[in-house]
Amino acid sequence: MISIVFGLGTAVCFATSSLINSRVSKVIGPWSTVSWIMAIGLLITLPFTIAAGAPENLGDSGLFLVLAGVGNVAGLVLVSLAFRIGKVGVVAPIVATEGAISAVFAAVTGESLAPLIAFLLMVVVVGIVIAAIAPDPVPLDHERPILAALLATGAAVAFGIGLFTAGSISDDLPISWVLLPARIVGVVALAAPLAIAGRLRLTRRTAPWIVVMSSTEVLGTASFAVGAAAHVGVTSVLASQFAPIAAVMAYVLFREKLGRLQITGVSILVVAVTALAVAS
Repeated sequence: MISIVFGLGTAVCFATSSLINSRVSKVIGPWSTVSWIMAIGLLITLPFTIAAGAPENLGDSGLFLVLAGVGNVAGLVLVSLAFRIGKVGVVAPIVATEGAISAVFAAVTGESLAPLIAFLLMVVVVGIVIAAIAPDPVPLDHERPILAALLATGAAVAFGIGLFTAGSISDDLPISWVLLPARIVGVVALAAPLAIAGRLRLTRRTAPWIVVMSSTEVLGTASFAVGAAAHVGVTSVLASQFAPIAAVMAYVLFREKLGRLQITGVSILVVAVTALAVAS
């Protein structure tokens, strides 16, 4: 039951974050969007990190923490760029392949890759290609579907690196310490330079949504960690469903329509990612 509740909680949090990101990044730009996500996320996670104290094996995990942080921030920037020129229904399912990318990195570093996993990874690639090149019956203003798909794929790779490295240390560190590096990297590398240059943007209309998005980013990651501790397979399957949830909500809220071939590509992605979560 714990894995079901927190798996669904993860999916809802990430779907909410994706929907808000798709709107906010169009208003204040992807760089300011990610900067505010990381700055507010740091304020949320820092008290829990201080309360947890410094783990004894923190030094041994330093490199993994940095890689996890950089991967997370790079992924958020790329997905924010993708949302500016692509539809949620296409971008979100591609980003959801981050777990598959993480499995690839695990295989490269020595873990065996079962034939079924390898086959499903190829199916994922097919789904991405179909979703990217399929004709769009109702394109958005300034939409560039192929570039959006490429950016979303880059985001999935960056998130996959973050997942792989975070997974390597999650058993040894408190959740707050796993969450902290990305927020520090985002503030130091993005928010601070933009603020100094006077280019950190925020509007009255987007401010409350930035707070909600920052909170759901933190809550989603923490929810996944709690659910995975109970049953990683069930949690992963349910968490990966954030993509179809986001796609449906984008249709309901924003009237983003997909063509039949686009829906086919997205459906292939969702099924392949779900099967990968089960098989892993």
